[in-house]
Amino acid sequence: MASRGTMIFATVLVILSLLVSPISCWSSGGATWYGSPYGAGSDAGACGYQRAVGQHPFRSMIAAGGPHFFKNGKRCGACYQVKCTGNRACSGRPVTVVITDYCPDGICASQPHFDMSGTAFGAMAVRGMADRLRSAGQLKIHYARVPCKYNGMNIAFKVDGGSNPYYLAVLVMYQAGDGDLRSVDIMQGGCKPGQHDGSGKPWMRMQQSWGATYIINSNDGKPLRAPFSFRLTSGSGKVLVATNAIPNGWTAGMSYRSSVNYAT
Repeated sequence: MASRGTMIFATVLVILSLLVSPISCWSSGGATWYGSPYGAGSDAGACGYQRAVGQHPFRSMIAAGGPHFFKNGKRCGACYQVKCTGNRACSGRPVTVVITDYCPDGICASQPHFDMSGTAFGAMAVRGMADRLRSAGQLKIHYARVPCKYNGMNIAFKVDGGSNPYYLAVLVMYQAGDGDLRSVDIMQGGCKPGQHDGSGKPWMRMQQSWGATYIINSNDGKPLRAPFSFRLTSGSGKVLVATNAIPNGWTAGMSYRSSVNYAT
């Protein structure tokens, strides 16, 4: 029979193991890769982030999600940890990827599946075995949704090049936390921040055009009035207001950094 001291020591070890290695809920799926072996997959992805996927903070650690993950663009920006199994080159260590593109056909449509950039796919390998892992082509993986963390970087609003005084299209990037957006509302200049919907209609719902791009048209024949504030609602319902994020004198094609982001 174990002594009292032995039982106490065993209990302490169990508690410490829970503190050091928190329990995660992993699901099973598959992964492939596309584009250059050392690249960012595609700079024309279905979320609209374009060349930003190869730059900080994405750093090519991205993936195209099948329908299970992409959700008609509503999951653009969501972050997942992914680790591979069943191959000797798999390190077992998870890597974090951001959904930036859509993988619509074949195996992507038949099961939870990530079509990862060559860079992200190789990052799952044992050191020095990235090329060997990529040669496998397709892997079994475990994945888990995780908060997006951008280390102090604030949300950016990129004005589409086709925007004009009567039409505004904005790409929203770098949302921390949930990473994705349920809805985007806009408030034009001259409205009072304390007002709410139904009181002079200061907040107007923007329409999701495609991916992470949201649009609004003038509905009274008058030019839209800058500066523009945005009310973002994340996938889980968290609300964040970016006040005067796009200033007077804005220029189509330019990006404007807000002064806020979701807390993580």
